Amino acid sequence: MEEFLVSVFKMAVPLLLCSLGTLFSEKAGTVNIGLEGSMLTGALFGVLGSYWTGSPYIGALIAMTSCVVLSLVFAFFTVTIRANQIVMGVAINTIATGLTISLNRIFLTSASVVKVNGFKSIPIPFLNKIPVIGEVLFDQTVPAYFAYILVFLTWFVYSKTDLGLRIRAVGEYPAACDTVGINVARLRYSTLLYGGIMAGLAGAYISTGQLSAFSEGMISGRGFTAYAAVIFGNFTPLGVFRSCMIFAVGMGLQYRLQAMDTPVSYYFWMMLPYIITIVALCMYRKRSNAPKYSGIPYVKG
Repeated sequence: MEEFLVSVFKMAVPLLLCSLGTLFSEKAGTVNIGLEGSMLTGALFGVLGSYWTGSPYIGALIAMTSCVVLSLVFAFFTVTIRANQIVMGVAINTIATGLTISLNRIFLTSASVVKVNGFKSIPIPFLNKIPVIGEVLFDQTVPAYFAYILVFLTWFVYSKTDLGLRIRAVGEYPAACDTVGINVARLRYSTLLYGGIMAGLAGAYISTGQLSAFSEGMISGRGFTAYAAVIFGNFTPLGVFRSCMIFAVGMGLQYRLQAMDTPVSYYFWMMLPYIITIVALCMYRKRSNAPKYSGIPYVKG
């Protein structure tokens, strides 16, 4: 049971980083389905950075920087030029897929997987000896600790600060915000860049924190799952946390059931996390907390 909980909490880390990061941009009124591409880009550049420097932390910084560039492209077309946000999200995913394949074969190798230095667990003395929860909560990597602290930080900024109020207001009524001096475009740019940073860190955690290597298409739908967690969590920090944990349980069950000798096909267990995601979204019946102007570009009058 303890091993299963450890795997669930590790599976939840990239989902939390990505979904909590994109929560602010979603509440500001932008729809970014390009998270899959951003995480994939972060995964590659995290490995490249660790491969070049020997440090997974520098690799994570390079990964976050690469995703800032992607987010700038997305923000320029959707906020400044006011292009369709869904189309741009698909474009980012497509570009990232081709870019990562090309760069992987140029800088690493197409013949075998290159192993790099990954994030190491840093146990917290005494606390990591607590039965059951000690190894689960207090024997994690730095990004994992940060992900769970980020739940509280996001809730605080979202609910208790003027910045959180401004972000929510921009998504609900951007014209009114503009009249009182809030720069709508700047706020949407900022939230998209922040979301890109978190998506890059999430991708780097998957490649250098879980596998210490990069493989093409390794994100395997986690970006879409993180976006689904925002919707299923009703666009609130604590709701997103609960959703990520539910989806992480599905991923943990996938690997645990694959290891068991059952007559069920291996491919069915591979589908399990996505089945849980679809069922969760279909069962969603709460009054939506989505911003009123979600996906609608703001045109200054």
